[in-house]
Amino acid sequence: MKTIEDLGDLRGKRVLVRSDFNVPLDGTTITDDGRIRAALPTLQLLLGKGAKVVVMAHLGRPKGTPEAKYSLAPVAARLGELLGQPVTLAEDLVGPSAKATVAALEDGQIALLENVRFDARETSKDEAERSALADELAGLADAFVSDGFGVVHRKQASVYDVALKLPAAVGLLVLKEVSSLRRATDDPARPYVVVLGGAKVSDKLGVISNLLTKADRLVIGGGMAYTFLVAQGNTVGTSLLEADQVETVKGYLEQAAAKGVEIVLPVDTVVAPEFAADAVATVVPSNQIPDDQMGLDIGPKTRELFASKIVDAKTVVWNG
Repeated sequence: MKTIEDLGDLRGKRVLVRSDFNVPLDGTTITDDGRIRAALPTLQLLLGKGAKVVVMAHLGRPKGTPEAKYSLAPVAARLGELLGQPVTLAEDLVGPSAKATVAALEDGQIALLENVRFDARETSKDEAERSALADELAGLADAFVSDGFGVVHRKQASVYDVALKLPAAVGLLVLKEVSSLRRATDDPARPYVVVLGGAKVSDKLGVISNLLTKADRLVIGGGMAYTFLVAQGNTVGTSLLEADQVETVKGYLEQAAAKGVEIVLPVDTVVAPEFAADAVATVVPSNQIPDDQMGLDIGPKTRELFASKIVDAKTVVWNG
């Protein structure tokens, strides 16, 4: 992997950085700025080198058009506070505002482009569409730094395609995470336990396949657990479910059994009729989720179970 140092002298150069700023919001208030803080070392390094830093990121799941509730304005404000310098937010991604904002940057200054997912080409399955957006993004910069570890696996314009069009390197966060993973997976002390979370099985296909050849135990929570529960023959009410991945998960369960890898799933679940702050929640066994209820979190028995499956581990990797 090429690092920022491999990009050479960056003074006066426009450096496009893909960060992961998909932070939780309560209205326009950021409730956890951990992902923004994690990006600081890379951004501070580039600014210290005199680069003109242009950051891009996504927030939420807009449908390919601008939606005010998914604007990166709160992120720009918080990032500026943490950096101790202004962060200019462009009003668009590759349009007139973005071009003018980047053109106005002085050495050691930083700007944030508006949500990359406001452009439908970002997540398009059509390579030509993604490539066209990547061309426009590349036109804003002289180099590209990939530092959004939570999105590096995605074949999207701001992650994959733009890296093919500019001198590219990984940032300090990605370098740190990859180094940690290598230490944990190349020769792990055993028992080797992996905690998997996140909403979608489809986001973790390669990860799960790889882990089934290495881990001793997979502890599975998050939204993806419901697809595993269905693969075991359970019903999950209105819980998040990737029906098109059930057969794939059945295959994982068979592989795990054949290889002696233990799969640990929730035994009880917090459910409610809807995902809302005022929803009335109850706890039920994971194999008895009512048809009109959705699973929202693991229950108390599952917390105890998960803890018991992790406490004796010599190596723990958490991929959420």
